[in-house]
Amino acid sequence: MINSAEQYPVHALLSPDTDVSYRVPPYQREYSWRRSEWEALFDDLVNADGAHFLGTIIILDRTRDSLQRTVEVIDGQQRLTTLSILLAATHSVLDEHREGLDAENAFNLLNLSRQLVRGTTRQPRVTPQRQGQNLDDFCTVLADAGLEVDAHRQRHHGNRRIAKCYRYFSSAIEQFAADQELTPASAAERIRFAATRAILVKIEVPSSADAFVLFESLNNRGVPLSPVDLIKNHLLAESERRAVMNVEEAFERWNTMLTNLGDAYATHERFLRHYYNAFKTDLPEVRNASVATRSNLIRIYEGVLSDALEVRLESLASASADYGRISCITERDDPAPLDQAFQRLIRAQGTPSYVLVLWLMSRRETLELTESHLSEVVDVLTSFFVRRNLTGYPQTYGLAKLFMTTIEKMGDARSDGVVRQIKSNLLAVSSSDELFRERLQGRIYEENVDVTRFILTTLAEDGMTRETSVDLWAQDSNGYVWTIEHILPQGSNLPRSWQDMLGGEATAAIVQEEHKHRLGNLTITAYNSNLGNKSFQQKRDRQDSNGRNIGYRNGLSLNSELIVLDCWGAEDIDSRTLRLAEQVLRRFPLPA
Repeated sequence: MINSAEQYPVHALLSPDTDVSYRVPPYQREYSWRRSEWEALFDDLVNADGAHFLGTIIILDRTRDSLQRTVEVIDGQQRLTTLSILLAATHSVLDEHREGLDAENAFNLLNLSRQLVRGTTRQPRVTPQRQGQNLDDFCTVLADAGLEVDAHRQRHHGNRRIAKCYRYFSSAIEQFAADQELTPASAAERIRFAATRAILVKIEVPSSADAFVLFESLNNRGVPLSPVDLIKNHLLAESERRAVMNVEEAFERWNTMLTNLGDAYATHERFLRHYYNAFKTDLPEVRNASVATRSNLIRIYEGVLSDALEVRLESLASASADYGRISCITERDDPAPLDQAFQRLIRAQGTPSYVLVLWLMSRRETLELTESHLSEVVDVLTSFFVRRNLTGYPQTYGLAKLFMTTIEKMGDARSDGVVRQIKSNLLAVSSSDELFRERLQGRIYEENVDVTRFILTTLAEDGMTRETSVDLWAQDSNGYVWTIEHILPQGSNLPRSWQDMLGGEATAAIVQEEHKHRLGNLTITAYNSNLGNKSFQQKRDRQDSNGRNIGYRNGLSLNSELIVLDCWGAEDIDSRTLRLAEQVLRRFPLPA
């Protein structure tokens, strides 16, 4: 079933000396990674201590020409494509500053171009499939980065994911240079070095049947030991070796911690990272571990658990109880305002701030903090993350250090002074109103679907009274009952009723492409799969079989202006976008 399984650094997999090309077969899905995955990759590379492990790829040799080896990528095309786009972004920066490069970096630039493009054929070394214009978009990105490749720029190239990925990494490198006080070329070279030395395990199989059997096995059978499992095993071994406590007692204390954190492994792993980052100054020093990351977590806890084992376990258990409340692990029958604030922070994707919130919760008596103080801080963090997650500023890789630095700066602050200190630190790094407004007026749905939903539901909830209150976060077996609805449909094959309303087929296509994902064209409805491509009037007045309004007459203030209209076009979307954007700016203000 397996011809070989070995680990390689990226620079070896893309080495021009081997002349291997990686082709994504046409049956694979389109490129689908979004900004959350791009940010995670960039963050992991920037913060990696040593070579970062990227995972596994499965390949099948399809070589027909002895002079050029071509392999099909059965699993791992998203990683390989994204890595290539990241490397293209570094090439663009280095190429722009070519005249100032020293001999070594000039060689790295030349080698990078040969890693990304096969010079003899002007074809990319990683070749996405053509579906959704992936291949054309990918080649266009490489050409924009200064690489000699055959490229055909297609219409609306800039609106699709591959182009957005390239722009994200270009911007991230620029911001990294500013944050680290580096020249753009030095920042690009550091990212190039981290990306090309990252490790992938390449599994080569002899046939398509073997490839799919292996893919099924890797994804659906067996649960490998996680870092959390390995840390637990180290703890149990150390407690027995040092005769601090018996294995059963150590295991019980560890399980107490996990019980506080719920069943999700991701929460366990995140807690251990956040615990170290929050209390780093109180813990044993771990060399080359300024910030806990996924890649250094095991090594960190080998150091953290090197002494005072009982004290560490007691501290972890206590902190996990606070973390469980912050993460809303257990739903309370009568949640306090602080619990409601924690829920909003989760929905705004504010989990990186748990480093700070955990520290505040654990120190609340010493810091003289009431639940009102904590609620105020959490609401400020929610506004901060709504802005951050739409603008991308500050960068993901800097968030852990931001909250660790905020802890370090707290000094003798107490009570209201703690809140003021946090607001001051966040204000210094928050995205401006101008940048936030620009993103709110753009294609917000494409920027971040989850934060877009949070913004829309918040605006709707703000307009509710006790009598009209409804749970917009209720779920059934299909997910959320209340979901984002595109007023002007987003799908292809726009119905004739919409084409006629928008001025004909050609004009309608342009309006749809430019406006469908803007804030003004989005709202919240229940069971909106029933609305689909229906006409505006049908969407407005739609009822289910029980006579419930599931269209825009659903009672939400967010839809109040829609129910008095008979048509919907570009001017309506633009006007509503501007109005809602200003409403969002007021609702999620800069820290003051």
